[in-house]
Amino acid sequence: MRNWRERLIEGLLFCMAAVSVLTTLGIVYILVKESIVFFSQVRIIDFLTDTRWTPLFDDAHYGIGVLVSGTVVSSAVALAVAIPVGTVIAIYLSEFSTAKVREMAKPVLEVLGGIPTVVFGYFALLVVTPLLQKFIPSLPGFSLLSAGLVMGIMIVPYVSSLSEDAMRAVPMSLREGAYAMGSTRLQVALKVVVPAATSGLAASYILGISRAVGETMIVAVAAGMQPNMTFNPMEPAATITSFIVQVALGDLPHGSIGYLTIFAAGLTLMLITLSLNIVGLWLRKKYREHY
Repeated sequence: MRNWRERLIEGLLFCMAAVSVLTTLGIVYILVKESIVFFSQVRIIDFLTDTRWTPLFDDAHYGIGVLVSGTVVSSAVALAVAIPVGTVIAIYLSEFSTAKVREMAKPVLEVLGGIPTVVFGYFALLVVTPLLQKFIPSLPGFSLLSAGLVMGIMIVPYVSSLSEDAMRAVPMSLREGAYAMGSTRLQVALKVVVPAATSGLAASYILGISRAVGETMIVAVAAGMQPNMTFNPMEPAATITSFIVQVALGDLPHGSIGYLTIFAAGLTLMLITLSLNIVGLWLRKKYREHY
């Protein structure tokens, strides 16, 4: 009877694990299948090299670089905010704060991470953009800068929480050894704890990058959704995810070339995210510390 129950539990656990794998395979299958149909009508070389993205116009162009540029710029602005701020918060909570402060700060960060992204989007459009326009009068009503800054604020809890967990996992013996050598708390944090937690920090950064690349509502609301080949964050532009939203909410017939563009764009986004995850795994393997 006991063996039968254990096998049943093992079977249930296997089925639960298989669901995520099969779901991923299903998503990849749909993206690849529909993208093959798209590329049967659009040359891959044009898809990769064209500098215009107008798939819904009569003069159609399918240069995915336009959407990739907007995605890269908005993500870069977000990471310029999230990585330093999140790392500083993690260092403070791990090495300097009291237990009471940590218990108060962690729930606040979790609440910040749980706010719907559409709320962040309208916050960027109605609060951050007018504030930025006071300092940059030429800034338009929609911009990658505003969307990226708010997106960075949204990502801070992810980076800070994972980074703090990685730092707190560093053995206390390393800290005690550094203190015994006369190091200050700041020296211990920056020269002992942070290097020892490099693999965990790298994982949190990669997660933050993936979160920024895949963000939809903030850029859809605050960045303008205008396909624009630019690397200037003070201009409006469209990202891969915002274009998918734009087409998904439209009335394009299923199977049309315009409709199929969302699958090609989605496949591109998946490949970008996959590359980031591979880099993250490589960094974790390279810098993992064994104790």
